[in-house]
Amino acid sequence: MAAGLALVLGTGGAAGARTATPENEPSWQKAVERILSGKRLDGASSSVVVADARSGKPLYRHQSDRRLVPASNTKLLTSAAAMDVLGPGYRYRTDVLAHGDRDGGRLDGDLYVRGTGDPTLLAKDYDAMAAEVAGSGIEEVTGSLVADDTRFDSERLGRSWAADDESAYYSSQISALSLAPDTDYDTGSVYIEAVPGAAAGEDPKVKVTPDNDYVDVEVDATTVAGNGENTLSVDREHGGNKITVSGGIPVGAEPYESWTSVWEPTGYAASVFAEALKRHGVRVAGETELGKATPDGAQRVARHSSMPLKELTVPFMKLSNNNHAEVLTKTMGHESAGEGTWSAGLKTVSGFLDKEGVDTATLRQVDGSGLSRMDNVSAGHLATLLHSVRKKPWFKQWYDALPIACAPGRLTGGTLRSRMCDTPAERNAHAKTGSLTGASALSGYVTDADGRELTFSIILNNYMADSVKGVEDEIVVALASDGKEGEPAEKRGGDRDTGRTPAPTFGAECSWTKPVRC
Repeated sequence: MAAGLALVLGTGGAAGARTATPENEPSWQKAVERILSGKRLDGASSSVVVADARSGKPLYRHQSDRRLVPASNTKLLTSAAAMDVLGPGYRYRTDVLAHGDRDGGRLDGDLYVRGTGDPTLLAKDYDAMAAEVAGSGIEEVTGSLVADDTRFDSERLGRSWAADDESAYYSSQISALSLAPDTDYDTGSVYIEAVPGAAAGEDPKVKVTPDNDYVDVEVDATTVAGNGENTLSVDREHGGNKITVSGGIPVGAEPYESWTSVWEPTGYAASVFAEALKRHGVRVAGETELGKATPDGAQRVARHSSMPLKELTVPFMKLSNNNHAEVLTKTMGHESAGEGTWSAGLKTVSGFLDKEGVDTATLRQVDGSGLSRMDNVSAGHLATLLHSVRKKPWFKQWYDALPIACAPGRLTGGTLRSRMCDTPAERNAHAKTGSLTGASALSGYVTDADGRELTFSIILNNYMADSVKGVEDEIVVALASDGKEGEPAEKRGGDRDTGRTPAPTFGAECSWTKPVRC
């Protein structure tokens, strides 16, 4: 390990101590200390590192080796490992294969749709594959449609994921064969829109995207007077796909939107594909079967290839997509060890981090996304990684996929697009956000007033304030402005108005609170 990296992972002194290198003490050090001493962090735990990006030399450390819950900063570990292990050009391929004898337009056998984990498949992609099947001459299948999701194991949910998040799209089940409702690529979920009726007492009009028979939507809601309260809610039952729309929505209200995870995404994908086959004139006599491997000798009749990983990393990181992180983790396990499991994938991530000088013996990672509260990482670990990956041939693509402070657009600014506006950090800071209740993090890169690029990692836990995003922002702004803090975010009136409702104060990643609020 290089000397500079070893210093970044130093102890940081006694508990609560804040240290900087004695020579050329940075002008922003006192500003950072004041910010970390603020009331919003009373009784909280924090780990902070600022380092020279080029050399890795630490410039400031506060509890740099204290392990905390990193939330979605875990995605920095997973995404960097994926770019290195799989490569920026890696693509997922979904194949449709015929197994049996062909007699004209009849297949005497089964039709298989085999997934490899593509988290970007849309209904239109399944429709295109169905058209290819029809174009190959198959009109009738005497056997079954079989959904082959065996590239990954059958463990659908990560360790210690919250039970009350089960129906939330950001906690969707992981499968090698799935489906997303839109180009946010929240695979394994459906989009539900409820529009109020024209008069009080009428049922709302409810639409499900993609249109499918796999979920059963029960409308137990009503339209209320225009001055009434909006109490509409969407809930999916545990262990099934009955989704209930209940409550009231006022006359003239904006449509209520919900992204809701499905139970067993393989069946969801197979159902949508089966309907596409019917539309294209391909009749399947047998029932749909799930979870069977495609036999040797099956002939490919259709294929869909995903965008390359270097492009997939943009919605993954900009929007903090949990499912993408878990799919990539299991993919790394399959490609490295022939096992599409969390265990094999995380072992691969750990091997990558070891090579980059990150002390994996002193961290714990149990999922790819950071949704688990069992994940424990320090700012020192992340600072080491942020420095090390700068030498990688794929670094620019990865760096560009990070959210950018106050840059407009969900796929440019991402989860930082309404933060640090009208400051020297605007369009300057590139960093990954992270939030769970009582856990917040921000780690990435910023250039200071002298043109020196810095790496920084800020992890904050166990605070009682509604939000500590302002703390993170003030630190990064101080780094970018050579210690001139300016007014705290709350005194400046918060973040710039982006035309969207401000992020809620509870502790979820703002990109997960759809309709999008950040």
